[in-house]
Order: sequence, then structure tokens, then C-alpha cells
Amino acid sequence: MKKIHLIALGLLAGIILALGWPMRGIPVLLFFGFVPLLFVDDYLLKHRQDFSRYSIFFILFPGFLLWNLLVGYWVINSTITGGIVALVFNTFLMATTFTVYHIARRQIYTPNKGQFLLIFIWITFEYFHLNWQISFPWLNLGNGFAMWNKWIQWYEFTGALGGSFWILLINILSYKLLVKYKETRKISRLFLVHFSGIILLIIIPLFISLFIYSNYEEKENPVDIVVVQPNLDPYSEQYGLAPRTVMNRIFDLADQKMDQDVDLVLCPESANQENMFEDRLESYVSNRMIRNYINQKHPNTGFIIGASTFKSVSGEDTLARPARKFRNRPGYYFAYNAAMYFNAYEPVQLYHKSKLTTGVETMPSARILRPLEKLAIDLGGTVGTLAIDDERNSFTVKDSLKLATIICYESVYGEFTSGFVRNGAQAIFVITNDGWWGNTPGYKQHFSMSKMRAIETRRSVARSANTGISAFINQRGDVVQQTNYWVKDVIRGKINLNDKLTFYTQNGNYIARISVLISALFLLISISMGALKKRKSI
Repeated sequence: MKKIHLIALGLLAGIILALGWPMRGIPVLLFFGFVPLLFVDDYLLKHRQDFSRYSIFFILFPGFLLWNLLVGYWVINSTITGGIVALVFNTFLMATTFTVYHIARRQIYTPNKGQFLLIFIWITFEYFHLNWQISFPWLNLGNGFAMWNKWIQWYEFTGALGGSFWILLINILSYKLLVKYKETRKISRLFLVHFSGIILLIIIPLFISLFIYSNYEEKENPVDIVVVQPNLDPYSEQYGLAPRTVMNRIFDLADQKMDQDVDLVLCPESANQENMFEDRLESYVSNRMIRNYINQKHPNTGFIIGASTFKSVSGEDTLARPARKFRNRPGYYFAYNAAMYFNAYEPVQLYHKSKLTTGVETMPSARILRPLEKLAIDLGGTVGTLAIDDERNSFTVKDSLKLATIICYESVYGEFTSGFVRNGAQAIFVITNDGWWGNTPGYKQHFSMSKMRAIETRRSVARSANTGISAFINQRGDVVQQTNYWVKDVIRGKINLNDKLTFYTQNGNYIARISVLISALFLLISISMGALKKRKSI
């Protein structure tokens, strides 16, 4: 085969994977998207005399790039340069991961053997992509089932990486079946057994999931929530309107659903843009308006809203990477993407966003990249590297009720979200602002992530989007109620609390940690065998 044919196979894989992806994808296709890539891998292994060990990177790069573009093109809506950099860099990481797998397999195995290594090396890549500073795990394979919550009820045991394992396993077995058929050109008894095994490995997890879904019952323990979607245009309104105007819009919407039985009002990320220092929160116009709204009209109701806040720092904190120097006076401060909780009786509670969006809210810490912080993508509000919280702290409501408030991009991270639940959160609130991406699959894909978090933790979700989809999601991942895109709206619903911990919540991404150990072992074996071969050739 010519190199162009191998590149075409990589492009075919990119198309298949994109066609299987939410929002309108056919998820069954994900079980076969890696098959063309495995064919290229095996072909290069069989013809290693004609191709270097690094050839696979350049051959498969276009296919991975096509997958990234078809699924994530909407990132460019917010910033063309930043979006292109993100998609190309993610492609680079995918192609590099597959190259590492190919080289390790090339050192250890003969053709048609050792493909199982891909499962562990790819999941290792996904795990690091969830946890390092340049994190963009949007295309982690398990996310491909986000819209199909009835298929993935077993995520409460495995998390989304269990879905990645499932997809990769079926791809490898399907490829091996095709290889057998190509060699024999016969549908033998062994072929039928192999084919039946693949079908069972697809169907059995589905039946298990449907069984869990049908038998899962929420304990009645309701909280009455009003969710506000103010629909402030992030490009022209949200960061330009007067705080009083913004708050009045929120109050007017909330009043359409309010009465004395409402426990909480939930407002979106960055809805309060008064740029407040945390040592004098009660002095700002927006916060005084919230206090008056609660005290005068709804004294039994709590109020959660996203904001940009600041804190003056001194001592060792001034040396921390997020520390910023005041422009007009001596000293340093931290900037936060924050959520605030108000009630009628206590001081404001704060949570600071801790999974920051690369290129918007944080830049990698390597010294060579530090100067690029000045080029951080400006999506309104506070940009550049923000400070974070070290602990996953929930808001304590009415003495004992604990609610996790997750800000925007944080809802993409399953193990991160489960940290709130381990710390006592009985329900999950997501506050976000998805209007940057326009009417594209971006805000829909982001919304679907909340369904997975509900299943993994068995926590009900209330979601407030400034623009996007605001919703109530139950503990099975069903959307009980939702708003439309780009409209001012308010919804009210009751969500049930839960204090039981799922297996995944207790153990996190254990599949990934096992994969890291296996990958490290085989990479060491690969390096050792490569060194031995060099010695023999000398």
C-alpha cells in the first residue's frame, strides 16, 4: 500500500469517530472507529523495513485532526487562534499516544499480536489529559455515550473511563475478526464464535445498564430549586451592563416562579460582574441587592450566583504563580472565578473554581510559556491565571444540607466532581456560561457531561446556564426539565438529595491507575528490548 492509502485509512477513522460522537452521532460507530488505525498499525509493523518507527505519527495525524475538527470546530467560535491551537495540540497528543503504542508493540510483539496494549496506553493518555495543566479531555472516548444515559448506568462503578475501555476492547476484537476473515475468506465456526463474543460484549453491558436503570429508585428527599437563565450576551452585554441592570433582570425572572417554599435560587457563572474584593463583599451594589431581595421578600431562600472576586495577598503568597501586581498601588492579589452563596442569616460562603480552562484562566507553569500569559484568551470577566481552592468544598445550606457548586468546565471531570461528593455533597449544581460557542454542538456537548456526572455519583443535578441549556437532571441521568438555547427563561423543580456513595465515587479512576501501571511496565520492557537489540547489532 502507498502512504496515501494509509493516510486515507486514518481519515476514515476520523470520520467514523466523528459520526459516532454527540450530539447527533450514532454511538455504535465508536466501537469500530479505531479499526482503520489498527490496520495501519499492523501494516507498518509487517513492513517495518519500509517505514521508520515514527512514520505512523505523520500518517495518522491528518485522521486525528479531522476527528478533532469535526467534533470540536465550535471552539473556534470564541477565539480563532486559541481554538486552532487547542485542536492541533490535542491532535498532536493523540498521534503521539498512538505512536508510543506502535513503537512499544513494534519492540515486543510480532504482527497481529499485542493490540491489547492500546487499551492501557490510550487510557493512560486520557487520564493524564484529565489531570495535567494542558487539560482538554473533551474527546475522551467514554464521553461519546454522554447523551445515551440508559446505556451507561454502570458508570457508577467505572466512571467514563470504563466507557473508553469498552470502546477500545470492541475495536480490537473487531479488528482481529476482520484479520481472520481476510486470511481465510471463510465464515468458520471459530469466526462465528468470535463474532458472537463481540456481540455479547456489546449487548451484555447494555442489558446490565438497562436493568440498573429500570430498578434504580431515588429516595424522596426533595429540595425546591428555581434556576434562572438571564441570557446575557457574553460578547455584548454580560460584561458591559451595569450591575443593577443585571441583578434586576435576574430578580424579575426568579419572581415568575418564587414563593415561600423555594429553598434555593440558582444563577449562572459570572452573572455578578462587579469585580469584588472578598474582604468587603457586603459593600458592593450587587450583593446588597441580593441581601435585600432575600431579607425583604424570601427570608427562607438561599441564593447562589457566579462572580469574579479578588483577594489581597502578602508574604509567600506573592510568589505564587497566580499572584498579580496591583497596577496603581503596591501589593499583590489573587483573582478567582467564584460562586457565592447567600442566605438571610450568615456571611457569604465562597467557592473558587479549581479546574481552570487552559488558555483562558490558566497557562502552563513552564517558564518558557509564562510570558504567554499576557496573551490569555479574553472571554470577558477576569482572564490570565486564576487562583484556585485546594479542597472540594460544598456550600452548607440550612445547617446540614451540603450542595456542590461546580463551575463550567469542571463538570467535564468525573473524579474531580466525585471529590465534592466524598466531602458530603448531596446534590450537584452546575453554573456555566456556554454562549461563547454560539449555536453549535459545543453547548450541547457540555450539557451532556452533566448527565454522566449524575450517573457516576448518583446525585441530582440542577444546571444554570447564562446562555445554553439550564436544566434539572435526576440521579439516572434523565433530563427532567430544561430550557431552550438563547432565551431568557426560568424553571422550577424539585431534586432529591442523596448521601450514599457509589463505587466510582469511593474509588475514582482506578481503571486509569491500573492502566498507568501496565503501560509503564510494558514501556520499560519495550525500552529494554530495544536496548538489547542495539547491543546485538553492534
